[in-house]
Amino acid sequence: MTAEEIMAQEFGTLPDLIAAHARERGSRAAVVMDGDSLTYAELDDLMDRIAAALQRDGTELHQAVSIISGTSVRYAALFLGALRAGNVPAPIAPSSTGDQMATMVSDSGAIHLFLDGENEATLGDRDTPARRIRLDTPEFENWLAPAGEKPKAVTVGPDDPFNIIYSSGTTGTPKGIVQPYRMRWGQVSRYAGALGTGVTLNSTPLYSNTTLVSFLPTFARGGTVVLMKKFDARRFLELSEEHRVTTAMLVPVQYSRIMAVPDFDSFDLSSYTLKTCTSAPFPAALKADVVKRWPGQLVEYYGMTEGGGGTMLDATAHPDKLHTVGKPRPDVDMRLIDEEGNEVGPGEVGEVVGRSAGAMMIGYRNRPDATADATWYDKDGNRFIRHGDVGRFDEDGFLILMDRKKDMIISGGYNIFPSDLEPILAKHPAVADCTVVGVPSEQWGETPIGFYVARDGAEEGPDTVLAWFNAQVGKTQRLSALHALDELPRSAIGKVLKRELRDRFVAAEAVA
Repeated sequence: MTAEEIMAQEFGTLPDLIAAHARERGSRAAVVMDGDSLTYAELDDLMDRIAAALQRDGTELHQAVSIISGTSVRYAALFLGALRAGNVPAPIAPSSTGDQMATMVSDSGAIHLFLDGENEATLGDRDTPARRIRLDTPEFENWLAPAGEKPKAVTVGPDDPFNIIYSSGTTGTPKGIVQPYRMRWGQVSRYAGALGTGVTLNSTPLYSNTTLVSFLPTFARGGTVVLMKKFDARRFLELSEEHRVTTAMLVPVQYSRIMAVPDFDSFDLSSYTLKTCTSAPFPAALKADVVKRWPGQLVEYYGMTEGGGGTMLDATAHPDKLHTVGKPRPDVDMRLIDEEGNEVGPGEVGEVVGRSAGAMMIGYRNRPDATADATWYDKDGNRFIRHGDVGRFDEDGFLILMDRKKDMIISGGYNIFPSDLEPILAKHPAVADCTVVGVPSEQWGETPIGFYVARDGAEEGPDTVLAWFNAQVGKTQRLSALHALDELPRSAIGKVLKRELRDRFVAAEAVA
């Protein structure tokens, strides 16, 4: 079957598409990074060797394969090879602490853990049920099945698990979002047509769902993926010129840094046909600047890794709607509900809930309670996923996000939950009461800061407590500042008034 015939089906798989591209355009570059690359023929062969080795080692159909590593060509091949074996890739953020890593690997049920040296050092001697295999040493090559060996054919269906995405910024018991093949195939089908057979530049990590939304569809169409190990604005522009990049998925803070490069306009970006954005609030003024100065269409996507609702804003076509996140996609049903779970009227503000036949998570792995909490049913019994965001639809059906229902902080495109951080801060013996809020940051969009009330007689000051706290959490969860207060402002029912603290901090910064 040809790649075009597979794409024309109601359901297909990415490994089958890559095999077809290997037959039809085997010499074309599939993935490139810092001088390392694989053609489609080479990628297809490496995927076979990975899949055969996983099956040789006893991995069962739908069993997870954990990966904790920096971005690399091998990482990309491993993710795809695990799919060919019928396994479920479970990428984990390298910014996690060792305890978090061990918890997520165990939760996934993986019997293989692929990692690089830096992350092996972070994990240390913590016990996990998975065999460790280094991706960045000859150990990986030695583990592979012999060249030319083929794996046993597997059959997967639309409702089978495709991958597990562990939400960023969690502690204790992280929630693993199990996405089905139906969800990923829908993304591939929608996005691949817009990408064509061009070149995609991925500058966000491979464990991120944001990356996978453009990474996977590029292979579906036989395009080339260019990977960046670490984002740098000038290097991004250089790679765009060098590889004649046609599309990129970026988070808002990356757009901000790229547009701020002093000689941005000297770079030839005429090859771009599409730029996309997701994961965090995208300021209207920044959208306008990108539309004005960067060739190609700009599209913003709003949605959740869990799926459910999803909107799209063609910023190029709708310059008067840049304050919105666009309209729901044609296959999406999005509604707004009040605190009691009742739908609100036209123009009213409510919590966003959404459903889609092709974009809904199976649930949180091993967390039926959390899955239930994230679910809302309409009067006809249809299942929706709660977004936790508050917004309203304007008269043209464009969604305007007003605020986050929860106090989630989005820093550099990563989700950080104060409710995860506050219990850790409260463990310090000098802390009697505490809270964490998000404040504006030019560098990250938002950044978490803490406020605490000291225990009587405590000798440690804010700097000491801050250093202790930041050593307990992942890199993306570290507090930018910690302030001691005589008391935390609270409402009549005892709720900490986080907005008051946020506004107080912003006002103090403005005066300073």
